[in-house]
Amino acid sequence: MRKRSALIALLATGALVAAVGCSVEKRSDQAGSGDAANCGSGKEFLIGMSQANNAEPYRQVMNNDVETAAKAVPGFKVVVADAAQDNSKQVADVENFLTQKINLLIISPNEAKPLTAVVKRAYDQGIPVIVLDRKVEGEGYTAFIGGDNVAIGRAAGEYYAKTLLPQGGKVIEIAGLPGATPAAERAKGFREGIASNPKIEIVASQPGDWLREKGQSVADALLKAHPDVAAIYAHNDPMAEGAYLAAKAAGVETKIKFTGIDALPVPSGGIKAVDQGRLAATFQYATGGREAVDLAKRLLVDCAKDVPRSTTLDTMQITKENAAEAYARLGGA
Repeated sequence: MRKRSALIALLATGALVAAVGCSVEKRSDQAGSGDAANCGSGKEFLIGMSQANNAEPYRQVMNNDVETAAKAVPGFKVVVADAAQDNSKQVADVENFLTQKINLLIISPNEAKPLTAVVKRAYDQGIPVIVLDRKVEGEGYTAFIGGDNVAIGRAAGEYYAKTLLPQGGKVIEIAGLPGATPAAERAKGFREGIASNPKIEIVASQPGDWLREKGQSVADALLKAHPDVAAIYAHNDPMAEGAYLAAKAAGVETKIKFTGIDALPVPSGGIKAVDQGRLAATFQYATGGREAVDLAKRLLVDCAKDVPRSTTLDTMQITKENAAEAYARLGGA
């Protein structure tokens, strides 16, 4: 968080800061707040991490953030289960964690509705549940940590309206996985953001399921159907990169602008893609992995009774002007 705060302060060019620390205190008498008799320092704690799909680079970084942060907490052991974008498998993974008597569950749901019941089951059993990145329905969890996807989508839309396509133009949207809350929220926010420029038209929107390969195949088909598009808005950086590859194969990559979301500070991430000129911009979507472990420590080691019900993570707009600085200060090597 210190790195992120420093970056926001220093990167004046193209920086966009979203709401942060929006939280609601949760009552200690609710389920899923943990058992005071089983918390405290000097104890061993098993944390189950249920991941939606390890094949996505963003989720690999999230897992690394969780595991790295957990290593710094004495007594913490993290076991990661990969749902491989399969709702039924993710339900089974959580059920398996429950049989292992985990002390806390961290879950990034593949889709909201199919995972709601099993998450609530863990919560009702008194197991603290931290929902990370993607939401579930209802109130059956201890805390949610993630970015404001509507705000991020709106920021992308405003960037299109004011900077990328001020004169207007046709746009293709490559959306995330249907049923995943970030996909719906990023689509909603984007439409709000471009509303100020009626000359921008979304001519097609299809899901790429967060994957580079599917983003490329979707873009290939849509570019053939709409050869006069000015830009492609992808719900994450891998799909934006896939769209760029499709355009390059068609020989039109210099005629189209590409944007994504995530801005991972890794060599294959969106910040480097912006710096190297493939993407016009990306928007930071922090993994929340370290924040999840910090909250787990408060619950399990510090025996906290009240924790933030919801934590909204920072974001920023990254363009060519601030990409190199952003990469360095966010810990990229």
